[in-house]
Amino acid sequence: MSAEEIEFECEELMEKAVAFLRDELRSIRSGRASPGLVEHMKVNVESYGSTMTLRELASISVPEGNQLLIKPYDPSVLKDIERAIHASELGITPMSDGKTIRLPIPPLSGERRQQLLGQVRKLGEAQKVAIRNIRRDANKKIDAEEKEKAISEDDAEKSKETIQELTKKYEEQVDALVASKSKEIQEV
Repeated sequence: MSAEEIEFECEELMEKAVAFLRDELRSIRSGRASPGLVEHMKVNVESYGSTMTLRELASISVPEGNQLLIKPYDPSVLKDIERAIHASELGITPMSDGKTIRLPIPPLSGERRQQLLGQVRKLGEAQKVAIRNIRRDANKKIDAEEKEKAISEDDAEKSKETIQELTKKYEEQVDALVASKSKEIQEV
């Protein structure tokens, strides 16, 4: 494997780590209503005999700034969706009218905000660790290639520097995402 291939693979994996964090942060509740809060929620649909995500089962909209409207494509799955919302860690009671479900998003308490901030920081740190592990693995591959004389010592050094720059770049992206979400949570 060439140094460029190792660098490319390393960057691809780091990009996936940042994308994963972005998706995870979408599902963390802030003061505002957002479809991302529930769209990845798993719903066990007994009539279909499978588990699906909420966005596969219903349209999710924000009619007001503090409310979500969930309209199932198939009205028979309404009860399954309600059950999934009750079972989730959202802490929001769904209101159903038989055709749609309304989720009122209450303002966050100070204590809940602190819990969410801790959760956001924890997710960010986990992805930074993942990025550093990707760097370590890439450096090991570079060392192995250098040992087998597949790449020169100079190329190995340049690749390690490039990998370190990638690590720094993606860690900064993680920090930016965490800071952005933290600011969103702290808004009243």
